[in-house]
Amino acid sequence: MGKIYLLPLIVLFLLPVSPFTVFAQSQNTPTATVLGVEEAVKIALDYNLNLRKTQIDLATTGYSERNLWSEIFPTINASAGITYSTPLLSETTRTNTANTNYTMSFGLSLGLNAGIPFAMKSIQLAHQANILRYEEACNLLSIQVTKRYYSLIAEKNNLLLLEEVFNQAQRQYDRNEVFFRNGFIGELALMQSRLALENARYNLSAANISGVNSMAEFLSMLGLPLDSNITLLGEINIQRISTDAEALIRNYLPQRPDIARSKQEIQRLENTQRQQSMQSRAPSVNLSLNWQGSLSDPFSDSLRASATLSIPIDPWIPGTSRSQSLGRARDSVEKAKIDLEIAENSAKTQIRTLTSMLHNSWDSILIARLGYQTAQRSYQLTEQGFNSGIVESLVLEDARNNMANARQRLFQSELAYFNMILDLSSAINIDWRDFMRTYGVPGE
Repeated sequence: MGKIYLLPLIVLFLLPVSPFTVFAQSQNTPTATVLGVEEAVKIALDYNLNLRKTQIDLATTGYSERNLWSEIFPTINASAGITYSTPLLSETTRTNTANTNYTMSFGLSLGLNAGIPFAMKSIQLAHQANILRYEEACNLLSIQVTKRYYSLIAEKNNLLLLEEVFNQAQRQYDRNEVFFRNGFIGELALMQSRLALENARYNLSAANISGVNSMAEFLSMLGLPLDSNITLLGEINIQRISTDAEALIRNYLPQRPDIARSKQEIQRLENTQRQQSMQSRAPSVNLSLNWQGSLSDPFSDSLRASATLSIPIDPWIPGTSRSQSLGRARDSVEKAKIDLEIAENSAKTQIRTLTSMLHNSWDSILIARLGYQTAQRSYQLTEQGFNSGIVESLVLEDARNNMANARQRLFQSELAYFNMILDLSSAINIDWRDFMRTYGVPGE
């Protein structure tokens, strides 16, 4: 983790290059057309604008951490000057008293106090905090990209379903048109099948538009051009998750980024409190060295060195401003400890809630699967009855719509379950694939 600051510099160096160009070159093809979820996450991590801001902060604190010696580096001053003087009102001969004097000086000043080690520690803690923020931002972005990716997969599956419904409606209308010409059905049945066809056409068109807009948002999230020709790979393959919320809390709660960051914030504030106490109450030493030379004729110079010991008095007196400042630093530590307790309670509640919802959602998937199988079989039987002339076209259309709606409910149930897996794996800060391998029930 100590060398993570190299990544922002590499990313900033690559900024002028289009992310889509880099991805296309990695595929050895002028235009990338296939994008898996791993590649999508990688592109987002490399080129997301909000993440790049976090990388800049990380690079800044990393530079400060590598140069801790600057806290004890002396103040250095150098100066040069020219002085011209001449009598203004006196009767002295001007040619004898006019004078031009050239001077140079060089000085060093070093201030030492007991708070310097704590100031160095604060710089290190600030960089570690930014590392945690960067890792948390990467994890959050990965989850967001994965959710959006599989949401697009679900939209694609839904679009295929609507295409199938449209094709069925088209075939049914074509058959009804033939039956109508041969006198087997009436005009009303033909009009009803035409209406069903137009409804299916409209639903398909609306889904196409929604898919285009969703893809544009996805490409924007990745930082790719909006006219990129992208094909997504993969399917939503889920399995039942069996786990215990209390076991997850016990095993994974300490490694959550927000919990680790809250603990680190307590450490930083405690260090700041010690730093302020040492700077305000401990004696300090100031060492200075100054050389000054005059380049006029004759040449003259002087060297002056001094050491000053300062002993603060007012911070020891209760009620003074600096004494109150130390008290506020103590209060900040106590508030940070309370914030940690709040964060832990909130995290425990989130894990328990997601675990409970995950268990209950599996039942909804089983019900949705059974509902789709039932609707599919009902449509098959209704279609046979319609072809035999014992079922009206409206009944057939209702059966077809029921089958499509049941399939959409199944898509939505599976996507919702998968998103809860992503949320729970994020809540315990592990990769969702590892989470499914660890807690997934084989064969379900």
